[in-house]
Amino acid sequence: MKKSLEDHAARFDEKAAEYDDSKSEEYRACAELVIRHAAPEADDVVLDLATGTGAIGLAIAENAEFVVGRDISEGMLDQAREKAAERGIENIAFGEGRFRDPGVDRDVDVVVSNFAMHHLSDAEKRESIETIAELEPDRFVLGDVMLFGEADPSEPFYSPEVDDPATVGVLADALTDAGFALTAVEQVHEQVGVLVAERPGGTVDADAAAATDADAESGDDADQETE
Repeated sequence: MKKSLEDHAARFDEKAAEYDDSKSEEYRACAELVIRHAAPEADDVVLDLATGTGAIGLAIAENAEFVVGRDISEGMLDQAREKAAERGIENIAFGEGRFRDPGVDRDVDVVVSNFAMHHLSDAEKRESIETIAELEPDRFVLGDVMLFGEADPSEPFYSPEVDDPATVGVLADALTDAGFALTAVEQVHEQVGVLVAERPGGTVDADAAAATDADAESGDDADQETE
């Protein structure tokens, strides 16, 4: 991680009030894909990691039994709580938590995260994915800044001073090493995408997982140090 958790939390505290209005078309497209792939059942508990102002969690809540939102920024969490109250959504709870210590004391069926893991180093991403795997969800949907080709710091999704995006190949390897099967790879932009990983023994379609191997491996050619 290029900045401390405290630095990141403070930065997002400052952005909280205007955060929803500042997002790009690609960010919104990524969020919509995360929501669609999350596809919770009526009795599913969903964990939304790095929930921010709750955009993903609140959208999923209507189809899930319960949603747990976790973030390191109290300012962002306050915005999420306000939106939940305004919309009368009661099957959601927001609190402090992070990728490697989500602070969840209940079983979860689906884990989602959007535009947050790229702040971590590759090693920290791997630790985070291992932590998520230990929760034994049926599905993990990750939308994020990720490299499908060469890194280009001039693009708006990649700021070297705060971001450390991984290639799709690095993320795919971390997911499979943690025991997930990669079942979908969605490219939104050369530096933005969504990965869907499922736990074998659940509802994983083996053919779909195999079909995504070539897409994931395309990221391997772009593997490089971004720090």
